[in-house]
Amino acid sequence: MASVHNYKRIENSLFRKTKNLVVSIGKSVFFFFKKLVTLGNRRYTIMLVPHSEKQVFNLQVSIFSLTLVALIFAGIIGAFFWYGAVYTDTKGALHAKDSKLKEAQANLDQLRDETAQLLKSAKNFEAALSNTLSTLGINSSTSNTNQNQSLGDLSSFFEVKETAQGTLKEVSEIRRLSGYLSSAAEPVKELGDLLNSQSSLLTDIPSLWPVKGGIGHISMYFGQNENPFTGQWYIHKGVDISTYRQGDPVVASADGQVVTVDYDIGGFGNYIIIKHKHGFYTRYAHLQSFRVQKGQKVQQGQVIGYIGNTGLSTGPHLHYEVHIGSDVVDPLKYLNIRASLASVKK
Repeated sequence: MASVHNYKRIENSLFRKTKNLVVSIGKSVFFFFKKLVTLGNRRYTIMLVPHSEKQVFNLQVSIFSLTLVALIFAGIIGAFFWYGAVYTDTKGALHAKDSKLKEAQANLDQLRDETAQLLKSAKNFEAALSNTLSTLGINSSTSNTNQNQSLGDLSSFFEVKETAQGTLKEVSEIRRLSGYLSSAAEPVKELGDLLNSQSSLLTDIPSLWPVKGGIGHISMYFGQNENPFTGQWYIHKGVDISTYRQGDPVVASADGQVVTVDYDIGGFGNYIIIKHKHGFYTRYAHLQSFRVQKGQKVQQGQVIGYIGNTGLSTGPHLHYEVHIGSDVVDPLKYLNIRASLASVKK
């Protein structure tokens, strides 16, 4: 029981001390604010005395009013500095934007110049292409008409008009350039198909010089000639090509298939016969040796043998014949095809 009484006594003592502390703090705070209010309400008189003999102005102010004026003045000054900083940042940003705008304008001017030059080149290309197509007999008016119609419909739909300057002019020129390229696509394709067909035809017919590198000269032409052994006139059924030496490569004058690889002791010596498309056959005679076998497919320009002096021959040369079915024709009529095309291209 004694311990309980002691505990109660200590508890009551702590409560009283806490109460007294709180009351003391409250009184101190109350007296502080009371003194502050009293000090703030203290009035001062400001006298404005003019140099003349006019009435003196008396202005009574309190501490609170002076503090409020000082706070307002400080706020005005702070706002002034804040807006000044914002104005400086905005001015710098506008200057940077202006620099970028000038750079973009310079790039746009350069783009206009390049577009104009590209359009000029496209017009020259169109004229050259039209001239080339006309020469080859290809009519390009249809594609040009379609191009003009498509551009006209698109322009009328958007009511796009060319102006002296501005973006619309560049857009219109680029659209026109696109029209030139679109109109040129189909004729160029037709031109490519034509060249491919001609190139395929040239590989199918015996039009390539049968000695590699185009070397050698014709020592005896096709037709009526004097036989070097008998001295009598006879029909020479091919052309003799001489390089004054043996071993020069002989090539196939067109794509085809080897049908004969043989030796004729009394005439052609070592010889090869190749079958080509369109009924063509070619014979290569007096060869030193072979590079192909019977049944083998060969391509134009492929080495099939070497110039020799086998069979009935007066010296190293190639005897070259062209047959169409059972008819023998002058090989030069076909060997001159490539030369004729080359002169036309020049």
